[in-house]
Amino acid sequence: MSWTVRIIAVVIGLALAAGAIVALRPAPLDVETATVIRAPLAQKVVDDGKARIQEKYVVSAPVTGTLARIELHEGDVVEPGTVLARLLPLATPLLDPESRRTAEQRLGAAIDAAEQAKATMARARVVNEQAKTDLGRVEALAKQGAVSPTALDRATLDAHTTDSELASARFAARVADHQIAEARAALERFAPGATKSEQFLVTSPVQGQVLHVLRQSEGVVAAGTALLEVGDPTALELVADVLSQDAVLVHPGMPAEVVHWGGTAPLTAKVRRVEPAAFTKTSALGVDEQRVNVLLDLDDSPARWGPLGDGFAVEIEITIWSKLDAIQVPTSALFRRGDGWAVFAVKNGRAGTHAVEPGHRGPLQTEIVTGLSPGETVIVHPGVAVRDGVRVAFR
Repeated sequence: MSWTVRIIAVVIGLALAAGAIVALRPAPLDVETATVIRAPLAQKVVDDGKARIQEKYVVSAPVTGTLARIELHEGDVVEPGTVLARLLPLATPLLDPESRRTAEQRLGAAIDAAEQAKATMARARVVNEQAKTDLGRVEALAKQGAVSPTALDRATLDAHTTDSELASARFAARVADHQIAEARAALERFAPGATKSEQFLVTSPVQGQVLHVLRQSEGVVAAGTALLEVGDPTALELVADVLSQDAVLVHPGMPAEVVHWGGTAPLTAKVRRVEPAAFTKTSALGVDEQRVNVLLDLDDSPARWGPLGDGFAVEIEITIWSKLDAIQVPTSALFRRGDGWAVFAVKNGRAGTHAVEPGHRGPLQTEIVTGLSPGETVIVHPGVAVRDGVRVAFR
């Protein structure tokens, strides 16, 4: 046999052996991968909430009498002094000394409430003026670069919060004055020569809209019976009941977005207050949860959220942490390894374990503090078949 034939035979044999080796070699494992990126990331507390009018006033019958049918309906606009209901007082109770004492006590209570409301308003005015003065100083220092942006945000929030508190105190004072006027008018029915058959007009103490008509039909009502509820729909706030373990992460001034409220774009809001007490609420799965109310103020003008009304359902996303250039991977790439965390990174077509230190978590991504660099490839949803050194193929 010539040397040429022998060489050809050897080459063919080597080719066959190589083919056999390749054929018997395990196929690469198909895996789903993702690239480590550097991008904005935010950690949020997301929960259901509702819109509600900040200040509402329940209009009650000041005296016992026959109520004429209320002609107003939900949504009707009222002004201070608008007649809401008409009462024809009953003669017998008005001549009763006990009813007179009750009317006198109601007047006394209304006067005390008005004094307290005025004191609260005076205190709120002083706090508001001080907050605005502090804001002016901080703004001046901020222009010179002498204070941090956080201090400016805090001063702005304090001024905004005290504005809301002052507006609430003024509302309470107006309502208290109106209650005094009604209580005096009711007491005047006992004066000698007073006309007991004259209609008693129940008027609105504030400007706003009728929210609920609680008693519309004609009939006899007792003093103190709730008739209507009125409020200003442009003075809207948001309330979300979040889990208590999430509430400890939320602080006044944190930004938030309002989604799934019915509009085409999210609304912006800020946390005004986290209530100090929790309450028990049963979840849809029947589990008792401790929840805390978080109150928020809308940043947008009423022209944007005009369709929102009292009690409307919304979804609120409160941003408790954010970073513009966070190194991040899909949360599903992380797995526990001993007391720490790790990922499977892919290099030269093979999987390898990398210990990492995770940071904050977003809805789908997790910040990586140490252990990975942007551009590296990691395996998402690693199964039991993935291990160090195994060959992988990108799905």
